[in-house]
Amino acid sequence: MFRHRGKSRTLTHNLKLASLLSFVAGIVNVSGLFAVKRLTTNVTGHFAFFADEMAKKNVGLGLVYLLFILAFLFGAFCSNLLVEVISKINERFINSIPVGIEISILLFIAFLHPSTVETHANALACWLLFSMGMQNALVTSLSNSVVRTTHLTGLFTDLGIELSQLFFYKKEEQQKKLRSSVKLRLTIIFFFFFGGVAGGYGYLVAGFKVLLLAVATLIGALIYDSVKFKIVTMKRKYLR
Repeated sequence: MFRHRGKSRTLTHNLKLASLLSFVAGIVNVSGLFAVKRLTTNVTGHFAFFADEMAKKNVGLGLVYLLFILAFLFGAFCSNLLVEVISKINERFINSIPVGIEISILLFIAFLHPSTVETHANALACWLLFSMGMQNALVTSLSNSVVRTTHLTGLFTDLGIELSQLFFYKKEEQQKKLRSSVKLRLTIIFFFFFGGVAGGYGYLVAGFKVLLLAVATLIGALIYDSVKFKIVTMKRKYLR
C-alpha cells in the first residue's frame, strides 16, 4: 500500500491507500471545522477569504488566510523533501517518517485543553493544514498523481468527465480503465464522507480527541503495510 511506487502499484494498492487516508482527511476536515471554525484540509476556500479580506483592506486578517495557504504548501514541500532525502539513505522508512510526523501532530492536538484550542485557533488550523499538505503530497507521489485524499473538487470534476466517457469509449480496454478510475474516485468520496460523519459525531462526543480515531487509522495502516511486507518477503525467501 505504502511501499509500492511507480509501475508496481495496482488498483488494489490505490484503493486501500485512498480509503484509509481519505477517511482520515474526512475526520480532520469536519472536526477541525467544528473546533477552530477554519477549513483544515484544503486551501481553495482560503484563497477566496484572502481575496475578500484584502479587498476590504483588512490586511491583518487577509495575511492570516495567506498563512493557512502557506502552511498547506509547506506541508507538501516537507513531505516530498523527506521522501527524496530518505530514499537516498534508507528506503525502508521512506513513508513511515512523513506519516509518523502527521500522527505526532494529530496526537498533540487531540490532547489539547479546549481553552487552548479556542485561544490558538489560527495556529492549530495551520498545524492541521500542514499535516494534510504532508498527507496529500505523500499520497500524490506514491500513486503517480492518481490519488488525492484531502479535497473533493477535482475528484468530482474527474468523476463527471469519466462517467460521460463511459458512453463513448466502448473498447474493452478503455471501459476497464474508466471503470477502475470511477471506482477509485467513488471510494475516495465515500470514505471522505464517512470520515466526515465520524469526525462530526465523534467531535460532539469527545471533542478533539476524535483525532485519535485518525491516529489509530494511520498507525493501523503502517502496521498492516509492515506485516504484509514481511509476509511477502518470507514467502519469496522460502518458495525459491
